[in-house]
Amino acid sequence: MTATHFDPDTVVRLVGDAVTAPSMHNAQPWRFVFRAGSGALALYGDPDRAMPRTDPDHRSLHLGCAAALFNLRVSAASIGLPVRVRLLPDDAEPWLLAAVTIDETADPDRDLAPLHDSIRRRHTSRYPFGEEPVPTALLDGLRAAAHWEGCRLTVPDTWHIDTVLGLVRDAEHREEIDPLARAETTAWTSHPQSAASGTRRDGIPAVAFGPKASGGPAPVRDFGWANPIPDRGWAVFEKRPQLALLSTSQDTRADWLRAGQATERVLLQATADGLATSMTSHPLEWPELRWTARDPVAAMGHVQMVFRLGYGPAGPDTPRRPLTEVLEIRE
Repeated sequence: MTATHFDPDTVVRLVGDAVTAPSMHNAQPWRFVFRAGSGALALYGDPDRAMPRTDPDHRSLHLGCAAALFNLRVSAASIGLPVRVRLLPDDAEPWLLAAVTIDETADPDRDLAPLHDSIRRRHTSRYPFGEEPVPTALLDGLRAAAHWEGCRLTVPDTWHIDTVLGLVRDAEHREEIDPLARAETTAWTSHPQSAASGTRRDGIPAVAFGPKASGGPAPVRDFGWANPIPDRGWAVFEKRPQLALLSTSQDTRADWLRAGQATERVLLQATADGLATSMTSHPLEWPELRWTARDPVAAMGHVQMVFRLGYGPAGPDTPRRPLTEVLEIRE
């Protein structure tokens, strides 16, 4: 690697970290293109991995790609590499979401480097968490993580938590009666037999479904109805889940890209702090429900992600597509 250009080996390392990011239904809707001649690395959204029914405007697709972009920034910082990121650099290419170059005039973002160890330890956990509250100091750190990416993280009051949980259940009912939404979830949910074969490298594997809720609804999305698992097991989830809402002041594509990076920064910081995490986009996939999820007195009223935080078992690894499918190196 020169002072001003990426080299292919470095790009492989950065993208290898980037693609561990979460995405809706683990669709991994990203594509990286490295142009060796110019030394530029481009991030594209992959329209073939879009979900027309539940993500018609591609908001969640942008969030997932931006989470991968944040991982790439962390990876660069971990090797002392200063990078410059331009979001939506070309109006003529709507699927070009970001361009990344080495910025020799800047210093590496040393605040990001400590998060690198969390990249491959971060997993979504659909298991019960304990009732122990997350300390205020840790919540303040997560708020700061969101703020650094231009977003706001809100810890809702009791009434607001009840509202959000009600929206999650409402979204589940809507999906149950919507054949197109059901079909999308089924398509991105692995059948236990296919998961056991290890042939599928995307989607939600059966091992990541978690147990069924006993004694009340679970505060996580249940993917098990799409492809039922025999002897999946039952568990009692926490009575009062600890939620946090990530919001932006506007709702443009650039806001989605900022929110996706903030999402991953919050998740990596939570992992570094010893917290287990899960997310739900379920109520945010229906416009009328998403509007109700907001804090009515907050200036940043566009909710982009709902986090569940706490102390509990880490989620399992989920499959990842090989780099040969997501990274193209051109001369």
